Amino acid sequence: MTARFDIRPADPASPAIRPLLEAHLTHTSHTSTPEACHALDLAGLQAADIRFYAAYDGDVAVGCGALKDLGAGRMEVKSVHVASAARGRGFARALMQRLHEVAAHSGAQVLLLETGSDQLPPFDAARALYERLGYQYCAPFGNYKAHPESAFMRYDLAD
Repeated sequence: MTARFDIRPADPASPAIRPLLEAHLTHTSHTSTPEACHALDLAGLQAADIRFYAAYDGDVAVGCGALKDLGAGRMEVKSVHVASAARGRGFARALMQRLHEVAAHSGAQVLLLETGSDQLPPFDAARALYERLGYQYCAPFGNYKAHPESAFMRYDLAD
């Protein structure tokens, strides 16, 4: 499915990407309480353990997502966002599939993510996508703490 989309490594600081990141941070900060908002800012996305990708429709960046290396064969999916004008066209699914490919090629065996729980309806579509892709709900991981606004999910790449 990713063949019909142009998804490639990108610089999160590039002018083409900045509006996506600003929209993502606005969305997460307006829908989650501060203790449940775990979106990475630009500095976080430029860290050495992050691989950042963007989806393009022609020359326009319409989506983004990142992988954070957690070590021990685990990676975390971060900052998945598709511009509102591009939603419903398969960009999020294609982006996630590309992240799966990159993670598997890097030797990861498990992908983990944190997203908004069912208490936050703006995250319903994201959770539904992750469920369709085969993600299973799991306990908090890493430095995350359980919170009613957070849902934690896991995908085993070996399956």
